[in-house]
Amino acid sequence: MVKNSPFSASAAALLLPLTLAAVPAFAQTAPTDVKEDSVILQPDKVTDDAPVVETLAEANLPSWSKDNARALLDFIAAVEGEGLFAKDYDPQAIEAALASGNQAQLDKVATDSFLLLATHLRDGRTPNAARKQWFMTDSDADSTPLLPLLSYALTANDIPLVLGGLNPVHPSFALLKAALASAKTPAEADVIRVNMERWRWMPRDLGAGYVVSNVPEYMTRVVHEGVVIATHKAVVGKPSTPTPQLNPLATGIIVNPTWTLPRSIINEGIGATIASNPARARAQGYTWTGKGNTLSVVQQPGPGNALGVMKMEMLNPHAIYLHDTPSKGAFAAEKRAFSHGCIRTEKALHFSGLMAVMFAGKSPEEFGEAIASGKTTRFGFDKPFPVYVAYWTVVPDGKGGVKKLADLYGRDAPVVASFSKPGRPAAVLVSPAPPQIVPTVAAARPAASASAPRAAAPGMSGIY
Repeated sequence: MVKNSPFSASAAALLLPLTLAAVPAFAQTAPTDVKEDSVILQPDKVTDDAPVVETLAEANLPSWSKDNARALLDFIAAVEGEGLFAKDYDPQAIEAALASGNQAQLDKVATDSFLLLATHLRDGRTPNAARKQWFMTDSDADSTPLLPLLSYALTANDIPLVLGGLNPVHPSFALLKAALASAKTPAEADVIRVNMERWRWMPRDLGAGYVVSNVPEYMTRVVHEGVVIATHKAVVGKPSTPTPQLNPLATGIIVNPTWTLPRSIINEGIGATIASNPARARAQGYTWTGKGNTLSVVQQPGPGNALGVMKMEMLNPHAIYLHDTPSKGAFAAEKRAFSHGCIRTEKALHFSGLMAVMFAGKSPEEFGEAIASGKTTRFGFDKPFPVYVAYWTVVPDGKGGVKKLADLYGRDAPVVASFSKPGRPAAVLVSPAPPQIVPTVAAARPAASASAPRAAAPGMSGIY
């Protein structure tokens, strides 16, 4: 549910004109198209985390009652509505264990199914290899460990409530879940499942305040206490330089930034200009040291600076950040995939003014004076907050439903393909302590620790 914010949208609307009142008109001039900093393309994550293995004694789980096992079966039977697939969780094995009356077998198979299902509800079913350019940090494993959750569910006899509580809390996820129930075709259902998965790849709760850029939507939003207080058009990476999915902390806003050119852009042209016409390069605000392969180039603040009047400080290995641009015409396009990977932000003075006043504790006058000075100034945030660079291709339509967006980088298809294959393994496995190994000869390896867990197949608890 969206909360009422003490910093309301109307308050934000009042703040922005005050912030801009102190900003001179020259700061918003727009010269011809320029290039900004390039994303550093990182290799995809292709392996999943190894499951954490705990012994039966460490897990200290109560036995499964017949009622709890049947409740788990009921949840699995309805799990298609959660965007998952019942067959993944071996309901036949649970049925067979119930029918046989074998308590040890019931404990094993029900625990296996619960932990795998809870993993997929909390972290997503999709293996890392199908999550193209995904580098999100998901803290849910730390905040919601599965074994205490299972122990509570068995003790409280409330399997459905515990499993249902693992869903993302954002209203957009609830809209997707409702849309899945009314999907008219398998293809429509699949793309909704893809986007439910992407919500699960992120922290369950995005936090009280954050900035979110949805790349296929070409939009950036500022959220405070559940209220969207500012919305900005965005220019995102071209298909050849795609913007990755990540959630770095924003630590400050820099106005009148300098721009250190990456080697790729130096080689594309400015290096030749410096060599053949240094006066022209200086007129464009470039300064440099070295030459040839050692050439280092920085563009100084000014109307033609490729980063415009502001840059959001977001420390990450991809060199991704939100920034201004002097190329304002790009924001008029319907499809805005023009950048080298970073996210250009429309109305950047409004955006940076809001950041400086609301999150760095500066007055509108202080912000205006910093912009007008033309000097590089950093406003550090009192409390850093996350920036979610996301990739949702099904989003709320503003009318209580959802709408489909173009899959800009072709990232939906690998997730859909993964639906017909095994998903991620369980995050936690439960295994009995292995037997003591007694060496038969003096040269044999030392005995394994009695408390050391024995390896188990992915998704299997190893309870025997």
